[in-house]
Amino acid sequence: MRNALDTTPFELAIHDLDDDGRGVGRLGDRVIFVKGALPGERIMAKRFRQHRRFDEAEVLEVLEAAPERTEPRCAHFNVCSGCTLQHLAPAVQLERKQAGLIEQLKRIGGVSPERVLPPLTGPAFGYRRRARLSVKRVDKKNKTLVGFREGDGRFVADLSQCPVLVPVFGERLASLGQLVDRLSRPTAIVQAEVAAGDDGAAMILRHFDPLSDKDKAKLQAWGAEHGIAIWLQAGGPDSVTPLSPDAGPLRYTLDEGALSLAFGPQDFVQVNAELNRKMIALALELLDLKPGERIADLFCGLGNFTLPLARRGAEVIGIEGDAGLIERARANASAHGLAIDWRVANLFDAGQLAALGDLGVSALLLDPPRAGAAEVVSTLPLDGVERIVYVSCHPGTLARDAGTLVRERGYRLVAAGVMDMFPHTSHVESIALFQR
Repeated sequence: MRNALDTTPFELAIHDLDDDGRGVGRLGDRVIFVKGALPGERIMAKRFRQHRRFDEAEVLEVLEAAPERTEPRCAHFNVCSGCTLQHLAPAVQLERKQAGLIEQLKRIGGVSPERVLPPLTGPAFGYRRRARLSVKRVDKKNKTLVGFREGDGRFVADLSQCPVLVPVFGERLASLGQLVDRLSRPTAIVQAEVAAGDDGAAMILRHFDPLSDKDKAKLQAWGAEHGIAIWLQAGGPDSVTPLSPDAGPLRYTLDEGALSLAFGPQDFVQVNAELNRKMIALALELLDLKPGERIADLFCGLGNFTLPLARRGAEVIGIEGDAGLIERARANASAHGLAIDWRVANLFDAGQLAALGDLGVSALLLDPPRAGAAEVVSTLPLDGVERIVYVSCHPGTLARDAGTLVRERGYRLVAAGVMDMFPHTSHVESIALFQR
């Protein structure tokens, strides 16, 4: 039987950060994870949860602060789980992410880059243009909360605003909660999925109970007042329908406005618009393509990399598993007069990869989800592929795939580095260049 939780305050020295941004200390034979603590600090802490192998605690007082500690900009820091590193200086956040990437490449993949790329940075606040926010009526507080979850995941954080969201959303969380409170059934809406383009914004409101015509009118009027197109979702993803009369596609531009990509509020786009543009520029620089050279863009989505590649004269094959995304990518390319060979294939299926055969390309660009591209790097014919640029949102799967490319497929890891797509979080986005 587990002992009762001991909530007696205790002093603790912090020696590391875990992957979730929590300070790590040791008390006797117990490992303690402390949210809001930094390496090199002495703190007073109190346990709030115990596990078989470790305990979780919160900071009561910082007795000796680390020099890297900084004052969080957000009033809700240490309650909201949206960003856990605001108390750590941004430059040090990047240093730790870069060091973590190199360590995982070595430990998991058994490889080290010949060159470490300087971290790619963008805006630290007001950058997040896509998010899923919880919406919950809390009777004890007599209001509806809109925001990210608290650290333990059980409750919705009581947010008045969010400085990392783009302002059209970040400054209107309280207003949306007040709107939901005025509906006939405030408990009906449970989630708000938000997406912003360069000159427009959309919000998908997921609801369990039917909404009356009066409720829909209130939602539509609120959206019109704040410049947000409202969509409704009564069931699964296929049930999303526009409520606002102007709820058309959103757009973002690339190549200094020369390209304009349309996307729906449910479509995946990189959350940080400025960092995305810098990332594309870096990927193109690393690929060093010549006009007319053939390249395959795998996990191409809406054409985020594909269209800029084609605009520079490359002969491009765009491959993606979602047929709907390919259709929207094809429309984006057609709108700019770009001829691209679009193909639908499940890039996690070895049989479909084998069916693609030799693509006849000299370079690959990979931008897989968190699961990585294990099937691609192990089974896709790579004869003639001289360069691979791999964009990753999970350093562990990048490290695994880098090991395969270097040890089994005959490539060198020429360069790698982090890109700060999600400042103030422990999320690590990175890019790597492989050459045969």
